[in-house]
Order: sequence, then structure tokens, then C-alpha cells
Amino acid sequence: MNSARSEWEFMDHTAIVRWLLESNPQRLETLWNRADAVRREQFGDAVFLRGLVEVSNTCSRNCLYCGVRAANRQIVRYRMTPDEVFACAKKAVQFGYGTLVLQAGEDPQLDVEQMTTLIRRIRSETPLAITLSLGERTAEELAAWRAAGANRYLLRFETSNRDLYAAIHPQSGKKNPDGTPVEADRLKILHTLRDVGFEVGSGVMIGIPGQRYDDLANDIELFRTLDLDMIGVGPFLASPDTPLAAPSAVLRNISPCFNIPPDEQVPSSAEMTYKVVALARLLCPASNIPATTALATINTAEGRILGLARGANIIMPNLTPLQYRELYTIYPGKAGLHETAEAVNTVIQKQIVASGRTIGIGAGTSHNFLKRNGS
Repeated sequence: MNSARSEWEFMDHTAIVRWLLESNPQRLETLWNRADAVRREQFGDAVFLRGLVEVSNTCSRNCLYCGVRAANRQIVRYRMTPDEVFACAKKAVQFGYGTLVLQAGEDPQLDVEQMTTLIRRIRSETPLAITLSLGERTAEELAAWRAAGANRYLLRFETSNRDLYAAIHPQSGKKNPDGTPVEADRLKILHTLRDVGFEVGSGVMIGIPGQRYDDLANDIELFRTLDLDMIGVGPFLASPDTPLAAPSAVLRNISPCFNIPPDEQVPSSAEMTYKVVALARLLCPASNIPATTALATINTAEGRILGLARGANIIMPNLTPLQYRELYTIYPGKAGLHETAEAVNTVIQKQIVASGRTIGIGAGTSHNFLKRNGS
């Protein structure tokens, strides 16, 4: 198994592209089975559940695909209070989860002091590990939150194609002391996260307009180069209130990046997402990989379960209170949008058990992180 796994783990760019283009069901079954075998070798049959809390839908950025972008005037903005977030943490403990994930837009009101106090409270009064996904932050903020007890940080680099990244991410509006625009380098921030001691998570969107198969293969290779502890991938789902929801003829006027031949455009499909999950598992065998909510959104019946069968080992059930959940519209039609946390938890746990997997106990620390730190 180990020698066979090595052949997959060190596959080159050409081989990755070939798998991304593969359409033969028998060949794909080989890919799914190999990824599932590597997942089982690394983690057994445990699926770790991480309670997701969407703390704020306020965002200072104008990313062209996201429904909570600053320019969207069609949504009501919210920011949960620390007590509301802590109530979700208690629910996570009640459900037996090992981790709480605090996610938000790039909200400047979620400042270092407020988040530090909240992190310390959760860590001192519950057994939960904490994952943060709060966007591009300074090294000082990240160090403070790690010192307060946060364990992991998720920041997707979204695409390794620099031109495409620039096209979908207008400048933040932040200014340097000399008045020039701040252009954050997410890859640099990922290295900072590693330096201050976080488990580091990143990932990409699959099927962004203008994304070529070569781009996606480069993304997967970058997962390996960055030595990521968690890899989050999901299909591109543009909110209808955003520029990237426009027809292709309109997009071509936004940026030449969006003007590529149709046969070179990566589809934002469930199958392509499963391919990336499987390839990520093979190239990064010890990383945690979630079966994402976006997968469940485009394949309601079995999106998450097929993700688990093709390399994933994490699910993140939504704990956000219903009055806020429907306002966190980063993309349309999210799975579980109108279901209580209790209902979502029940369905997911039943699906896991029915598929022959077990519910993981504890925080589910990345094996990659443990190996790198000699644990």
C-alpha cells in the first residue's frame, strides 16, 4: 500500500490534468477507491464534526462572486454578540462536536480585543478547539488569537492564477501609511499562520469563470507545496447579486481573464469537486479534508456522503441561529438554510452512520500538523 500510495502522492502536473479531464467511469472508480483507501489508512473510519458559526455577514471587501460583498445593498447586515456565539459553543458541546468554527466576512468590528476575549471564554469554559476564518488579518492579530487559544485558521487562496485572483478580488480599500493601496498576499499570510503556530487551512473554488484545467492542477500542486493541514474545496457558486453571476459576454468586458475557450473552462460541478477532493487526499494524505456545504448544496441527496467516500473526513454542520443563517448569503440556496441546528445535526449523524462510518471523538487535530510538530 505504501509504495502504491507514493506513486499517487508524487504525481506530476500532467498526471493531475489527465485525472481532471478523465470521464471514464471505471477509471474514476479507481481514483475514488484509491483516495478512500488512503483516507482510511490515515484516519480510519472516523468523521469529525465541526460546528460552524457564521458570526457576521459584514464585509469590507468587494469580491466579485460573494453575496456579502460590501457593494451588495440587498441584504440586511448582522453581527452576533459574544453571548450569542457562546450559546452556539454550548450547543456544539451538547452535540458532541470537538471543534467550533468561527467564520465571518472581513468585518473590521470583529477586532483583536473582542475576538481575543471570546476565544479565551470558549477555551476556558468548554473543551472545544477553535478554528477561525475571519479573512486577511495582520500578523499581530493572528498572533494574539493564537496566544488566546485559537487552534486553526482557514484562509482560502482561491486560485493560484495571480491574474485571475486579481480580477475577482478588487483592492480592499485599505491604505498603507503612504496612501498606496494595501494588496494582501494570501500566500504570505498562510506562511505567517504557520509561523505563529496555527494548524493552517486553505483551498480553492472549482469552476471560477476563467479557471483553466492547468490552473486547477497548479492549485492542487500548491496544496502539497504549502504542506496544508486542512484543504477546503468546493464548487464555484456565484450569488445572483454579484458581477460573476453575469452572462459570459458581460464577464469578458470585466477582465480578459474571463475570456477563455469553453473547452478550457473548468466546470463547477459535483464530479469535478470530487476529483479535486480525491486528488488532494492522494497528494496530501495526512491533511483534514471536509465534505463541504457547497457540495451538499449542488447535490442535496448525497453530496456530503460521496465526498466522504472519495477522500474527505470532516463535516461542518451549521450552528448559526436561523435568524442570521439566511442572511449569510455568500452563495444562493445553501444546504440546511432553513433547518434548525438540531435537525441538521440529526441528519448528518444518521448519514454518517448509514454510510458505515463513525463519529469522530475529540478535536480531530490534523495528522499532518502532528507529524510536522513531532507529535
